[in-house]
Amino acid sequence: MRILGVDPGSVKTGIGIIDIEGNHMRYIHHSVIHCGKGDFDKRLHLLFNGLKEIIATFQPTVAGIEDQFVSKNVSSALKLGQARGALVAACTDAGLRVTPYAPTKVKQAVVGFGRADKAQVQHMIRMLLHPPEPLTEDSADALAVAICHAHHAPMQKIVEKQQ
Repeated sequence: MRILGVDPGSVKTGIGIIDIEGNHMRYIHHSVIHCGKGDFDKRLHLLFNGLKEIIATFQPTVAGIEDQFVSKNVSSALKLGQARGALVAACTDAGLRVTPYAPTKVKQAVVGFGRADKAQVQHMIRMLLHPPEPLTEDSADALAVAICHAHHAPMQKIVEKQQ
């Protein structure tokens, strides 16, 4: 199974891709889609097209995306939600099933502590996957989402079969 992990943002979005073979994880790719701070409609277009290109190149079979957290800044939360929507649309347009994960669940899956900081996540991603440098916070978070999905996908299949 090839898993696409996405850490959404309206200015920059982290991307991480891993392969799962049995109990083994293998690093495939990480990057960041940079959108800048220009016209918001153009940024959404860049996110959609950028992710579509990555999906076409690496051919993941499933996707996990970090769920948005509740922000005190309503405007920022709305923009993040729209960016996340563009990214989910890019995945579903490519035929990928997208599973959302809370930030605490992602950190728990990788670090073992749901309130871990970004440095701890980066450190564990380096230890688990040995990705080439540089590894930004955004791409480390996206790889963490992919790992989280790898841990939860078997249970999701069992639940789906029961429904």
